[in-house]
Amino acid sequence: MKLIVGLGNIGDKYIFTRHNVGFMLADSIALNSNLTFRENSRLKCLMANLRTGTEDYLIIKPTTFMNLSGEAVRAVMDYYKIAIEEILIVYDDLSLALGKIRFRGDGSDGGHNGIKSVIQHLGTQNVARLKIGIGPQPNIPSEVFVLQNFSKEELETLKATLTKAKEGITSYYNEGLAITQNKYN
Repeated sequence: MKLIVGLGNIGDKYIFTRHNVGFMLADSIALNSNLTFRENSRLKCLMANLRTGTEDYLIIKPTTFMNLSGEAVRAVMDYYKIAIEEILIVYDDLSLALGKIRFRGDGSDGGHNGIKSVIQHLGTQNVARLKIGIGPQPNIPSEVFVLQNFSKEELETLKATLTKAKEGITSYYNEGLAITQNKYN
């Protein structure tokens, strides 16, 4: 089983904020595949199952809020006995321009509290991730910027970016990280 984790914050006031692009991608996958998320309070997430060919994918959106996302990832990983190599974390990145995506196989948290929590709970930086650009950041604190809603124009750019990200995820699971990085980074 493969695990795709979209990071974000639960609640209507966060739906279209920059910090929620991980949730937006998870929702886009679910919408395209006619999936419905169901809440699993014990595993601290909303989850949907996707079967394509011979592969099973579990798509989750942690309900812990961003800074505690690792709790849900660890709970799901342990419950379903998912190897760390089968996990892909999707989240926003201030250092990438809006419209850009970047796949990485490992690395530091880069100041992102959601991925910081994931790294802490998994006990390793060696977890694959897909970063979706939300920058450039204007001259305001990052904690203010990431909780702002996207403008209408930015949402149009983001729509195309999410399509590219979904194609990249397919490439990642079918062709591996190196080929996917060459195609999409």
